[in-house]
Amino acid sequence: MAILLNPYLAFRDNAREAMEFYQSVFGGELTSSTFGEAMVGGDPAEQDKVMHAMLTTGSGLVLMASDTPAGMDYTPGGSISISLSGDHGDEAELRGYWDKLSDGGTVAMPLDKAPWGDTFGMCTDKFGISWLVNISAPA
Repeated sequence: MAILLNPYLAFRDNAREAMEFYQSVFGGELTSSTFGEAMVGGDPAEQDKVMHAMLTTGSGLVLMASDTPAGMDYTPGGSISISLSGDHGDEAELRGYWDKLSDGGTVAMPLDKAPWGDTFGMCTDKFGISWLVNISAPA
């Protein structure tokens, strides 16, 4: 699998509606999971919000999005993160990117084993750009 650079959009509470719209525009396959499906506990009022959605088109376009929990900052227009994803064979390269991006920045979630089995981390680089790094677990 090649390393991918994907836009990741944040919404307050309408990610599902937005991603269904983007699917109507671009076609492709849309997958999503809610906070309730992916995590134990949390705010019951947010269980149906989208934790992660991904639209993948036949032409290779990939768009990701999520809803923003009430406890997290949400600023429209400043709600884009960049996601780097790859499989376990790309781990060294992705960890290298992570090390450089997080150096001098702020780590929101360390690059570590995630509840869904992959290795995942979130940081904001020294220029204020948010990055998500996901390394798929071996099959």
